[in-house]
Order: sequence, then C-alpha cells, then structure tokens
Amino acid sequence: MASLPMSRYKPALAVACLAAVCVSAGAQTYGLGRPLGEREVAAWNIDVDADGAGLPAGSGNVTRGRAVYAQVCAACHGDKGQGTPADALVGGAGSLATAKPLKTIGSFWPYATTVFDFINRAMPYNAPKSLSTDDVYAVTAYLLYLNGIVGDNTTLDAATLPAVRMPNRDGFVGDTRPDTANVACRHCSNGAPGH
Repeated sequence: MASLPMSRYKPALAVACLAAVCVSAGAQTYGLGRPLGEREVAAWNIDVDADGAGLPAGSGNVTRGRAVYAQVCAACHGDKGQGTPADALVGGAGSLATAKPLKTIGSFWPYATTVFDFINRAMPYNAPKSLSTDDVYAVTAYLLYLNGIVGDNTTLDAATLPAVRMPNRDGFVGDTRPDTANVACRHCSNGAPGH
C-alpha cells in the first residue's frame, strides 16, 4: 500500500483544530454555571477513604445506633439487619466461597470506613444525607456490633473507626491484568491500608 502524502491530512487537521477552539471558546461564552464557593464544595466533599481520611468530627455508640437503626433503617433492612425488603446487612460469614454467597457488611465489606461513607452519603434511601454525623457513627457502630465485629460498648469516631479490622479485609486482591491501571483509589499511593 502506498503512503499518502501529509498534505492530504492537513485540511482534516485544520478542521479538527478549529472545532476544538470553537468548543473551548463556546464553553466560555454561554454563561452557564458559576464558580462554587468553598462552603458549597465542602457540603459535597464528604468522601471517606479506606484509611479514614475524610472522616468528620463526631462520635456514636452502639446504644445510640440501636435506637437510630430501629427508627430509620429497620423498615427496609429488618429489625436485626437480616434484610427484606432491602439487602441484608448482617450474616453471611463464610458464605463468599459458596454457590450462594451472602454479601453483607460482616462478610464482604473490606473496610469499616466504607460502611460509614455509604451510610453518610446514601442512607436512608428516602432521605440521603439526612442523618447527623453522630448518628452515622452510631448506626455504623450498631451494624458492626450486629456482625460481631465490635463489642456492645463500642464508641466510634474518626480515630477509632479506621482501626476496626473487617473480616474480609484481605479478601480483595489487586487486578494484575496487564491492560488495567490497577488504581484502587486516588490516595493509595500514599500508603492507605491494604494497598
């Protein structure tokens, strides 16, 4: 096959460059949106890493968690986290390698901080982000207690929650396929636990 002269590609390259400039300029001239202030960004900057980075100040204990769970969570997850109509949160120990694995907080989740993060951002289903920070810590403590991971006198906060060792902490392995970047999270290069 004969090679084509570069001059045949110049018009297409020029059109592509012009389109890129137009798109860039157009984005600046429509006047859509506005820059967010620090307080607005902070309201949505609620992610929590495996190592606990991002956990807010506050605390909660199993006793308070039991009360909040009964009031806010039990209708969907059952009175003891057994599920119905929503997913089970308790049980499943030893089931992951079976034909019917039960993926719960106690059997599947690798980090207790992830439990907090999920509850904080997505629960309750009908009113996400409506629980106070203290109530999120408390419900997390109660769910860990129901799964036999912490004792009934446990109080969780930003210092104690990352120290909780989940039963499936070592159950996840990195993706070693050569065609993947294998980046588990954006902070893993700084020594986050398990990475």
